[in-house]
Amino acid sequence: MLELVVRRARLAGVGSPAVDIGIEAGRVVAVAPRIDADCPELDAGDRLVLPGLVDTHLHLDKSRTADRCVQTEGTLAEAIRETGRIKAEFTEEDVYRRARATLEDCVLHGTTRIRTHVEVDPAVGLRGLDAVQRLAGDLAWAVDVQVCVFAQEGLTDSAVTDALLVEALERGVPVVGGAPYADVDPAGQLDRVFELARRFDVDIDLHLDLAETTEAMQLADVCERTVAHGWEGRVTVGHVTQLSLLPPERYGALCDLVAQSGVAVTVLPATDLFLMGRAARAAKPRGVVDLGPLMALGAACSVATNNVLNAFTPYGDGSLIRMANLYANVSHAGSHAQLRECLDLVTTSAARVVRAADYGIHPGAPADLVCLDAADGAEAIARVAPACWGLKQGRRTFTRELPVLHRRS
Repeated sequence: MLELVVRRARLAGVGSPAVDIGIEAGRVVAVAPRIDADCPELDAGDRLVLPGLVDTHLHLDKSRTADRCVQTEGTLAEAIRETGRIKAEFTEEDVYRRARATLEDCVLHGTTRIRTHVEVDPAVGLRGLDAVQRLAGDLAWAVDVQVCVFAQEGLTDSAVTDALLVEALERGVPVVGGAPYADVDPAGQLDRVFELARRFDVDIDLHLDLAETTEAMQLADVCERTVAHGWEGRVTVGHVTQLSLLPPERYGALCDLVAQSGVAVTVLPATDLFLMGRAARAAKPRGVVDLGPLMALGAACSVATNNVLNAFTPYGDGSLIRMANLYANVSHAGSHAQLRECLDLVTTSAARVVRAADYGIHPGAPADLVCLDAADGAEAIARVAPACWGLKQGRRTFTRELPVLHRRS
């Protein structure tokens, strides 16, 4: 017996007519033009209904710390330095409180799946991981949180950091990451990350090639390692701002290599725009990779939030639709097809990045749904459409009242 029917839902197809969605035991069991059932109903009102937004790259543990940092340069080096300075003062409760506020913002904007990167090192130990794992359990009713553990400030020169990574993976953390550009031995860090991934049979998600020149890029090396280790489809790289600076022929060749190796790419528009181009007095580089050619080659790609209200990105509200709109602006995406592709980068394509095989709105899929105040995907991105309500396993997680214009007679 059906437990809920969502009425008049528009799915993300081109010109798709409104449908009803039948839900039972937390899963979608029917999608049809009309479902006759005697059960509670939720009217989407001919608005867009999506299978929840997917944020593939977020830092919950260091969100909402901008007020503790001194920012005079606005550079990556300063952000790492300032965050490192305050990290020793993090307590588990402090991380939990800040991370919860950020995660709840994400839920209120329609996100139902998140991969969050959590730092471990001698300064913070496992306190950030403890807090985020506890938070993931407490908010499991609203959002799925997948943890990626990584070293932000170097790995090869710290046996303590290495031991903490191992301990986190022994706990069952499903993704290991890294930031080789911040290591004294970038190639050595990649050696260790791939070694740990194979040892614990986990996925890899790297902060990679975050710089304003095309020197010392590691993307090709990561692609080659991925194939050599048989980790195709299990490696993601984030940022890769250097890729955006390459001439067309080198860019095209690297895109081919990425697609062939099964490496996924995540672009982080807010952070990359904030940090890149600081030294340029004119014609500032944007540092945001155009994902269109990669998607055309079949690569898994996503746009994600990254940092919220900290030294790396001193703004943010957890809205992936706003982030996709920012990416659309920077990448000159203006046609309906291009705007729909931007929506894919925070939905279906993003789900491929985190290997969410059950993602979608079809019989058997989880009833994790969000309703946006738009008629289709292109409009949702163009207007930064607000989320009206969300479901997790068929149960309401939030409701956002839409504004009403009180006209004078």
